[in-house]
Amino acid sequence: MKKIRLGYLVSQYPAISHTFILHEIRRLRHLGFEISVASINPPDRCAEKLTRIEREEAANTYYVKPDGFKGAIKAHLYTLMTQPLGYMRGLFFALRLGQFDLKKILYGFFYFAEAVMIGHWMRQIKLSHLHVHFAMAAASVGLILHRTFPIKYSITVHGPDEFYDTSGNYLTPKILEAAFICCISHFARSQLMMLSPHTAWDKLELSRLGVDSKIFTPRPFREEPNPYEVLCVGRLVPVKGQFILIEAVARLISEGRQLRLRFVGDGPDRQRLEDEVKQRQLTEQVVFEGAINQDRILDFYNSADIFTIASFAEGLPVVLMEAMAMEIPCITTHITGIPELITSGKDGILVAASDIEALAKAIALLMDNPDLRLKIGKSGHQRVLEYYELQRNTERLADIFRRYLESSD
Repeated sequence: MKKIRLGYLVSQYPAISHTFILHEIRRLRHLGFEISVASINPPDRCAEKLTRIEREEAANTYYVKPDGFKGAIKAHLYTLMTQPLGYMRGLFFALRLGQFDLKKILYGFFYFAEAVMIGHWMRQIKLSHLHVHFAMAAASVGLILHRTFPIKYSITVHGPDEFYDTSGNYLTPKILEAAFICCISHFARSQLMMLSPHTAWDKLELSRLGVDSKIFTPRPFREEPNPYEVLCVGRLVPVKGQFILIEAVARLISEGRQLRLRFVGDGPDRQRLEDEVKQRQLTEQVVFEGAINQDRILDFYNSADIFTIASFAEGLPVVLMEAMAMEIPCITTHITGIPELITSGKDGILVAASDIEALAKAIALLMDNPDLRLKIGKSGHQRVLEYYELQRNTERLADIFRRYLESSD
């Protein structure tokens, strides 16, 4: 069987908040795919802070912006000389995307510059298909690249960020011109259906993410912990609702309950969150651990009694799958694709986004009921094994690639 070769385009690779992309790529390679990665931006950490595997990936990734002005000139001159019609077609298409908005026209020009650099890189290593994660800026580059070169492209759509500005993200043209689109949830697929004619729906494929059940294994259950360890993993940004979680925990502590909340992650909201905790005099009970690499994250999961995220908007968080795989009972919000992962009261507890009282009551309910914590933890573990196991879902993604790319060849 002929080995399938393709390029992956990511806005930033490796990135601590998107390690699932790294795992997906490495699993696909293990299944026999030859995948070369391009990243618009360099890694989100210096080399010394990357894991060994991340350093391996970084060493073999083509970085667009670090390639600089010299790399851009070389790619553009070569493309202009060897395929002038494609070059001009791509340039005019990129500028037309901005319509009459000068800012969008300027962005279109920058996207075109990057698209030519990536297309030149793909031509050098003889790749004819590009797959892009997230249907935002990087996918705009992929769309322009497709118009410039005889290269097909596909996208994995996560949501909900892609859906906030559908016209600014050119979602309808991306759907129509993509060879196929992988949707990580039925919710994401439904949003793309809303933006496209029904004749395009057959290329909207459900392709769930997953976690490695051999790494994320059940941790020891503590029946009466003191204090209860509540864990929240994710970027410290407004959309994650961390102020809601702090308020809920503060209410429980004011009732005399013994618990400690740990935030694992970093982001622009960190200082404001820390100020809020200091103002409430909760620095002993609310701890900020900062960004943690995958090789250390298991330590925090192993000591957690309850996992919670209070997000206002999500795609389908991999951190929930990781916690559930380790039999940690999860509390989160009833939004977007999360109800596809968690049936409230069975695999976890779902509360309305922004409902501080419901969140506090859910945490208290699990603290007061060790049997319920154990039952929900085990049910969540089984749910992940059945629907969100990394190897199985990567094999399904591989089948999607084979179906489209082998027929294309």
